[in-house]
Amino acid sequence: MRRVILSGSTFEEKIGYARAVVDGEWVHVSGTTGFDYASMTISEDPAEQADQALANIAWALGEAGCGFGDVVRVHYYLPDAADFEVCWPALRTAFGTTKPAATMLQVGLADPRMKIEIEVTARKV
Repeated sequence: MRRVILSGSTFEEKIGYARAVVDGEWVHVSGTTGFDYASMTISEDPAEQADQALANIAWALGEAGCGFGDVVRVHYYLPDAADFEVCWPALRTAFGTTKPAATMLQVGLADPRMKIEIEVTARKV
């Protein structure tokens, strides 16, 4: 059974995607940035963006009936690899116990204000 989860982000409507898709026991959370979807604002600080991105992901996982403990794969995308280390404390808090497979890539993001984008795959057990 397939179900989509929408966060209300204007990007979802404009681009045509869901924050997450639940497909059976699998939960695929789209690349998620540090935007506060209620105000559509974003901090300039990469660590604060990581915190907000993780809060957005936690919400989507909760809507899907799971949490960070169910994450099996995570991708981190950053325009500047030098910003990654300041994000580690937040990432360790979210994933340190579960230790999913992870990859960090230096890439261009859709908006120059974005300092990190995080994508996760979880398996509901």
